[in-house]
Amino acid sequence: MEALTPTPQTYTSLLESIKERIRTSQVRAAVAVNQELVLLYWAIGKEILARQQQEGWGKNIIPRLAKDLTSQFPEMKGLSPRNLGYMKAFAEAWPEEPILQQPAAKLQAPLAKSSDLQAPLAKLTWYHNLTLLEKLKTREERLWYAQAAVQNGWSRNMLVLHIESGLYHRQGKAQNNFERTLPSPQSDLARQLLKDPYNFDFLTLAADAHERELETALIEQIQKFLVELGAGFAFVGRQYPLDVGGRDYRIDLLFYHLKLRCFVVIDLKTGEFKPEYAGKMNFYLAAVDDMLKHATDQPSIGLILCKTKTEVVVEYALRGATTPMGIAEFTHLMKLPDEFKGSLPTIEELEAELAND
Repeated sequence: MEALTPTPQTYTSLLESIKERIRTSQVRAAVAVNQELVLLYWAIGKEILARQQQEGWGKNIIPRLAKDLTSQFPEMKGLSPRNLGYMKAFAEAWPEEPILQQPAAKLQAPLAKSSDLQAPLAKLTWYHNLTLLEKLKTREERLWYAQAAVQNGWSRNMLVLHIESGLYHRQGKAQNNFERTLPSPQSDLARQLLKDPYNFDFLTLAADAHERELETALIEQIQKFLVELGAGFAFVGRQYPLDVGGRDYRIDLLFYHLKLRCFVVIDLKTGEFKPEYAGKMNFYLAAVDDMLKHATDQPSIGLILCKTKTEVVVEYALRGATTPMGIAEFTHLMKLPDEFKGSLPTIEELEAELAND
């Protein structure tokens, strides 16, 4: 009996299935190799640290050790004196081995899952771990950023960006009424989603910029805006129209959050927060839930971004709101006033001055 020849469609399906299996296996192998490397570096660093403490050896042992190890393992990278010093610092920062498999209960990162919280340090590259060592001073912050980097798949550059923007101190800080208006655990997840203040330093706006100018600038920098909002936000629309009672209303910015499974309405205010802003957001959220929300979606969330706010005013405004919303400030770079522009050197002038030195 003659064997059948697969159709183009069935063969393509087979090929794609095998390719996916190979890719998955390659990723798993790479992750396993990375974990083993981080554990090896920790073990080397721990032994160097222990021998120095027990034998009273000084710093000179590290260059000597690097030379001998390199001669024994010439094909292996990462045995330089500098990297051995980093290994020692790594072991010193994390003296107990279980920290590489930190229990989930010890970490308080946003939107955490227990599967994401196993061995956060070993799941990161060595260069991620060096960044945590060099840029952060406390154990708590290092663990928080380590878990967040694993959970969100941050590159090293993205990790640096979030550290330098102080994400740890801003995440989950926006005033909100989620505990009263959302069921648990949705309320906890939503609270961790919002930060205060939001850092829009990728924008340059005049001091008297209006809401529409801010909105336009954010849309023009939508990729950086999404990074600042955080993982999971999908952009739906700007000046999103709502027909309510025959009248046209417009939402400044409308997003959908893929993890929370809900719409997120953002209202931009370039001045100080006023209580009536909460009433307007209450209206928008009720309309979005009625007109856009799918039966399987969670209740929509509102975020009012203001230049400034007074906490007690926000507290009273939120107390009367029946829909879930948070209120936070934002910061941005200021455009240089015209009267100062001529008094500062240009880039060309600075370069010429440096060239003459």
